[in-house]
Amino acid sequence: MTLPIKKSSEVAFFKDTDMEENRSHRLIVRFKPTEFELIEKRFKKTLFRKLSEYTRNVLLEKTITVTYRDKAMDDILEELILLRRELNAVGNNLNQAMRNINAAHGNADAKLWMNLLTTISNRVEPAINQIKEQMNKYADLWSQKSKAEKA
Repeated sequence: MTLPIKKSSEVAFFKDTDMEENRSHRLIVRFKPTEFELIEKRFKKTLFRKLSEYTRNVLLEKTITVTYRDKAMDDILEELILLRRELNAVGNNLNQAMRNINAAHGNADAKLWMNLLTTISNRVEPAINQIKEQMNKYADLWSQKSKAEKA
């Protein structure tokens, strides 16, 4: 169990019973507020959950995994999410229209509308699915780019 680190720019390592090997030695290091802010800023860019893990890896010169976010890709992904919602809404509207026409199956106009909507649906749904697949590929590409880079 690692004790919380004070914001007073003091880093301390204490015995961690969750690890395979007990950590029985501790190291106390004091930092100036600006130094600690820099360390904290760097820590927040990593995938580490605890500052002590991050600091230990830095001191032992182990690999540090940092995240990188591309603002342009984030904006594109947001647009893709909105587009996906809109495509889902179009599909839902088509399905509702088909259901409503199906409910009025005795009417001659209903048969005409049913045929028309079936034709539209048969053409639109594959296009919607193709667009969704392409969007998923872009989302996968985005997530690969935003995955951690090795420092």
